[in-house]
Amino acid sequence: MRLSSLREKAFRLKHIPHGSLETQLRRCLTTTDITLLGIGHMIGAGIYVLTGSVVRNTAGPSIVLSFLLAGIASLLSALCYAEFGARFPKAGSAYTYAYVSVGELWAFIIGWNIILEHMLGAAAVARSWSGYLDSLLGNVISNTTIERVGRIQSSSFFGDYPDVVAFILIVIVGIFVAMGSKASTNFNSMFTIVNMAVIVIVVGYGITFADFSLWTGTDAEGRSNFFPYGVNGMLAGAASCFFAYIGFDGLATAGEEAKIRLSYSATIKEYLKWKESLSLR
Repeated sequence: MRLSSLREKAFRLKHIPHGSLETQLRRCLTTTDITLLGIGHMIGAGIYVLTGSVVRNTAGPSIVLSFLLAGIASLLSALCYAEFGARFPKAGSAYTYAYVSVGELWAFIIGWNIILEHMLGAAAVARSWSGYLDSLLGNVISNTTIERVGRIQSSSFFGDYPDVVAFILIVIVGIFVAMGSKASTNFNSMFTIVNMAVIVIVVGYGITFADFSLWTGTDAEGRSNFFPYGVNGMLAGAASCFFAYIGFDGLATAGEEAKIRLSYSATIKEYLKWKESLSLR
């Protein structure tokens, strides 16, 4: 009897009236706000950190196909989010969707995985941002920290020194988020527009240095210039590039604050168009 009761509680579903728009949150986000929110999620670590690493170590010029394959996989996942978001415009993202479809136990697991994902993602982006700043300043930050605090013993998981700048950055972002969804979205929109402008400038200027001969022929060792690491390298690069598309799941958390229910679905469409065009560049 107890096992039966436990099973019922573990797999009980949360009932949400279909298409319910009732919420205690203030609906203040427009389609533009949510679109820029999704783009802001995407053009962080994925564009600035992964691209160079995947080109150099994993895929080579075939990263173009890696991004294309990752984009197709991302599209299928995003369409699922769009469907759930239109049916259940509630905050909670995959946690809520799992709760209403497969049960409380799986929702509990997914919810904590989402928290872990966001923690690791924030740490990775903050660490990357701090590293770029330190490099621009001639490694002054890292050298000073090691001199004053000391070096952490060599580890494949931890860094060489406590990254105070990354910690401060996360605190500042947390303050912006605590100011409310509209205020934090305005800050995000401003930084996203600046980010987009930087990417357009870099792509426009960088294409003048492109060597399209690397798309054909072979190198001195007989390897394809376009597939220097083989097709397997291209596929491995696609798995890494999928991280660059992460962001649409963040849109799902804003579904309950969108001014209109259709705003979320429209946002997904615009977001996918933009990121596909960006990756193919």
